[in-house]
Amino acid sequence: MFYRLRNKDGSASGFSGGILVRPDGSTQTLATGDAVIEERDHWTSPHSGTRYPSGWRLQLPDEAIDLRIEPVMLDQELDLSVRYWEGAVSVTGESGGRDIRGAGYVELVGYPAP
Repeated sequence: MFYRLRNKDGSASGFSGGILVRPDGSTQTLATGDAVIEERDHWTSPHSGTRYPSGWRLQLPDEAIDLRIEPVMLDQELDLSVRYWEGAVSVTGESGGRDIRGAGYVELVGYPAP
């Protein structure tokens, strides 16, 4: 799990971080600088006009992990007391040179409507 909290200028907050669970069940705490997150695509909501990231590359260089994360479907925007995007994602990539794949969940909050 990794969470990136954003400052108002879009940069990563120092409060970002996560946890890596290894196959043997041991864990390692991750700090902001342990992960490199690249937005690879964007989607604009036809409902609100809000532009959200919609694909990512997540790397943990010190762990030899390189993941590609893609939404299962693009339109997963919710309009509740706060409008935000959350939903299922598919994950493919490599860990230690071995192919891996999985499923996950992403939540995007704080992207302003035009």
